[in-house]
Amino acid sequence: MSTLSGRLRALPSGHVTLGIALAALGFLVAAQLRSEGPRVRYTTQERSPLVETALELQRNQDALKSRILDLNKQIRDVQVSGQGNAAIVTQLNDELENARVAAGLVALEGPGLVLELNDSAVPVPSGATEADYIVTGQDIRTVVDALWQAGAEAMAVNGERVTAVTAIADIGGSILVNYAYLAPPYQVTAIGPKGLYERLTAVPSFAELVRTRADGFGISIGFAEPQKVVVPAYAGAVTLREARAEPTPTPASPGGSSSPGGP
Repeated sequence: MSTLSGRLRALPSGHVTLGIALAALGFLVAAQLRSEGPRVRYTTQERSPLVETALELQRNQDALKSRILDLNKQIRDVQVSGQGNAAIVTQLNDELENARVAAGLVALEGPGLVLELNDSAVPVPSGATEADYIVTGQDIRTVVDALWQAGAEAMAVNGERVTAVTAIADIGGSILVNYAYLAPPYQVTAIGPKGLYERLTAVPSFAELVRTRADGFGISIGFAEPQKVVVPAYAGAVTLREARAEPTPTPASPGGSSSPGGP
């Protein structure tokens, strides 16, 4: 022991400090990799259908943005030309407002419900996957899709408005919705017709979610039906671009030339 102590005292203090720091860093990296592993594998399995859904929703949102841009242009044309009347301007403004509502750019309030999802309080059994006992992006996507099917007209997740281009994905220990990182509990607020919760429970995907996630792993799924539900406007960036038709390519002639006057 005295020999080892003598060797340690013989080392420069900077080497000892560096060795301790490197050992601590290695421990932290290993712990982080172990905690991230299950969720990374989980989200990788969901990436393909998520990308396909996001592309389809992006096309829908682009169409809405193009409509908003077109209506804005029509209103400006009428106002500048002075040839329109108040009725035409009012009609165009009404159409513009409807398009903005459909795109999620206007805050709404009305009857509906609030669903709350929280991580399981059940201890994770030995050998089980920890990711099965926490709320995931797939769980939130299932609830959102089921609410649309049940007739919901607008919704938000922890105050983030769900639009046609909203991405819901697992990122580290949180869920990304639009550009916001959210942590549990997750409240899904929805505006819809009377009896929205009864409609929701009749949607097969939601019933399956309750059976597998709530009953199977203890994920908490609660709901409330307040008299008035408020859904905020989408707060992310919206870039409107003019839509232009692609030029039709001139078919090549049998001689290989695409020019109309070519040989």
